[in-house]
Amino acid sequence: MLKNLKGDVMSKKTIIHKILKTIVALVLLATMFVVYLQIRNIRPSPTQEIVETCEIDEKEYQGNKVYTISPKENKDTTGKTIIYFHGGAYMAEMTEQHWDFIKKLVLDTRITVVLPAYPIAPKYCYTDTLEFCEAVYKDVIKEKGSKNVIVMGDSAGGGLALALEEKMSIEQKNSNENTNLPQSTILISPWLDVSMSNDEIDKVQKYDNDLNKEKLLAAGVMYARGTDTKNYFVSPLYGDLSNLKNVTIFTGTYDILNPDVHLLVEKAKNVNITINVKEYEKASHIWIINKNCEQQLIDDGYSDLKKFLLN
Repeated sequence: MLKNLKGDVMSKKTIIHKILKTIVALVLLATMFVVYLQIRNIRPSPTQEIVETCEIDEKEYQGNKVYTISPKENKDTTGKTIIYFHGGAYMAEMTEQHWDFIKKLVLDTRITVVLPAYPIAPKYCYTDTLEFCEAVYKDVIKEKGSKNVIVMGDSAGGGLALALEEKMSIEQKNSNENTNLPQSTILISPWLDVSMSNDEIDKVQKYDNDLNKEKLLAAGVMYARGTDTKNYFVSPLYGDLSNLKNVTIFTGTYDILNPDVHLLVEKAKNVNITINVKEYEKASHIWIINKNCEQQLIDDGYSDLKKFLLN
């Protein structure tokens, strides 16, 4: 009888466990749907202001759009090209703030910007995104030469930029061939780990009015689509950093993605790689782009970025 009782208890525990797993799965699905509705964007095209002030070349590339933005008068350009990967939790198109930022960057630095409108979740996942971005990158490198190319990205775009560079550096290491890594890589508030497993994130969350850990977790799961969220293709924090070069990160302390920047720096040090970090006290997530904190912080961040690009 005691054995039967134990069996009944175990059976009930199993049922309860299955019910809880189902509830968690349903909550996650509901969160994913809410996240999608909240961050989807209907402004993938350039704003009227950037069209009026810059030269815009729009092309179809493997079923997606790639924009090349340059000054109206190309005679004064620097000869450099930025490949820019926009943020949006891998689920949103470029925002109006992105277009305004790119316009300002082009006009102030006279640098041409190539802006891939890469495939986004939930329709697509990381394999589609990486494949597309790598193809765009290699075409630009072939045309411009690696010494003239800078890779930039903000938020999810920053994570994408770093994952792409890690992937190419591994290919170079394994094949002993030069895959032409960029002259430099600049990441603005990068999303380095979609698993959001850093305990320090919870400490910063109370200061971050822009990002929410649970919503990012849901977006990360959709982007990874069944792949381990600690796979470096979706979370470059866990990738091979040993062949990286000239990586600079702009980050603010009021951003829940900031703690992972410090983890990345420590991991890089362990393989004798130095990552240059420009950290701004009380700056919010992608504050240079979204202009969501004190004006002085915005001005300082943008000024430092511009100086870096023009060096």
